[in-house]
Amino acid sequence: MTLTQQIITILMVAIGTMLTRFLPFLIFPAGKPTPPYIRFLGKALPGAVFGMLVIYCLKDVSIFSGNHAIPELIAIAVTTALHLWRRQMLLSIAGGTICYMLLMQLAF
Repeated sequence: MTLTQQIITILMVAIGTMLTRFLPFLIFPAGKPTPPYIRFLGKALPGAVFGMLVIYCLKDVSIFSGNHAIPELIAIAVTTALHLWRRQMLLSIAGGTICYMLLMQLAF
C-alpha cells in the first residue's frame, strides 16, 4: 500500500472505532430509560455468542478419528468449571482456549 492508502486505512479504522464506541451514548442518552428490547439483547446476546462460539469450535471435531475429541472435551470441562467458579465469560473462554492449546501442543 502506498502512504496515502495507509493513512486512509488508519483514518477509516479510527472513524469506525469511534463510531461504534460513541453511537450507543448518542442513541441512548443517560437521562432516558433504555428500551426494553435493548435490555433484552443485553441479557440474551452474551449467552448466544458463547453458544455460537462453542458450535463454531466443535463443528469439525470427529469422535471417530484422530484423538477422538479428548482434548476438546477436556477443554470444554475446564471452560465449564471456570465459568461455574468465577462467572466471568472472558476468563472462561481464555482458560478453555489456553487449556486446549496446551493439550494440543504437549499431550496430543
